[in-house]
Amino acid sequence: MSKSIPYQPLILRLVHGVSGFLAIGALITGFWVYNTYDGRFGALKLPELYDAQGLHGTFGLFFLISFTGLAIYSLYWGSRRLLFPDFWRRLWHQPGQPVWWVNLQRLVNSLMLVAATLAVISGRMMQESWLPFGETHHLVYQVHLLGWLVLLISLILHLVMSFKVGGMPLVLSMVQWGYRPEESPALWWQRLRQRLRR
Repeated sequence: MSKSIPYQPLILRLVHGVSGFLAIGALITGFWVYNTYDGRFGALKLPELYDAQGLHGTFGLFFLISFTGLAIYSLYWGSRRLLFPDFWRRLWHQPGQPVWWVNLQRLVNSLMLVAATLAVISGRMMQESWLPFGETHHLVYQVHLLGWLVLLISLILHLVMSFKVGGMPLVLSMVQWGYRPEESPALWWQRLRQRLRR
């Protein structure tokens, strides 16, 4: 594979970076909330975090906002990085070859979108009073725990697959600062107005 750093669209880098940061924050604070109020599947001896639930909710709310942008981008402009109709046939064609790993990465990317959607929707449906009062039996909370777990696993797999498919150049392409003149943020408002007029 080429060692040159591929170019990623500016808007993708922005929504991907912000969503990634907020997702990691939500995962960490989510575990802290689980560790404080539940811990049925195991717990760690962590220091008490002031208003862990409120902090988790804040990360979750901002993640919901940024994730909406990432989901729209992924489904509209970045759909080639997601599952496609003949995915299963292509996945089992030439196992171990580069194209096979790319198809596997598409599966992981799609799984991450589903897990994040599950986590944010179930999180917004929860009530803050449940966990402090030991009410861990609610179905919405169980779904939220499942969403947290699948999101964590898919995030780890996403990083592994990014290194496997594109190596360090692909990873570095997501943290570049430069952008092409036609992608300048100064043009965003003008382009949005043009689209809304159509």
